[in-house]
Amino acid sequence: MAWYNWFALFSLAICMLLCFYHVIKLLKLGKPVEYSARSGKPLYGIVYSFTAAMNPATKESASLNKPVYFAGVIYHLGTFVALLLFLIYIAGWGTGEIVSRIAAYFLFFSAVFGIAMLLKRITDKVLFLISSFDDYISNILVTFFQVTAGLFLIFPFAEPVFMISAGLLLLYIPLGKLKHAIYFFAARYHIGYFYGWRNVWPERKYEVNGRNK
Repeated sequence: MAWYNWFALFSLAICMLLCFYHVIKLLKLGKPVEYSARSGKPLYGIVYSFTAAMNPATKESASLNKPVYFAGVIYHLGTFVALLLFLIYIAGWGTGEIVSRIAAYFLFFSAVFGIAMLLKRITDKVLFLISSFDDYISNILVTFFQVTAGLFLIFPFAEPVFMISAGLLLLYIPLGKLKHAIYFFAARYHIGYFYGWRNVWPERKYEVNGRNK
């Protein structure tokens, strides 16, 4: 294998090791401690947290900014496609020509949303003020990874750039905000446990002036 393949493999190993470290830290924390009297079932709240509560209609920030929400969804899907491609290639497998073309066009499409979100972060005064270096480097690394993955699918000679971009991203994942890929599940579990314990989730319909709300 070429040096850039070894670099990508080394980065993958370091990423998995550090991510495992974060998982162990979370497991050691255990369940959230609740001091109030239980009035509901935490399990129901946890299930709701990972299902209906993910509906953008139930999330104020998403329902009020639907274009941004769906742009984020496409952007995340592009990252998953690029990571899957990386794992398929690093395992020594391949993809058919048609699949490669479709995936490449989708990756270019998703990368456009990444660039758009980066520009919005720079030009929007509020976002600019609350953004950190981590926000910018995370966006740039992910977007660059998607673009190079798409290029590699069409132009095989772009393999070195794709492997290097994959390696840089993998090294950064457990260090910056991208490690929310791990903490997302813990956060959803905790919030579901919290509201399930208090019998707030799952949401229940109630009547106001004879009408269901």
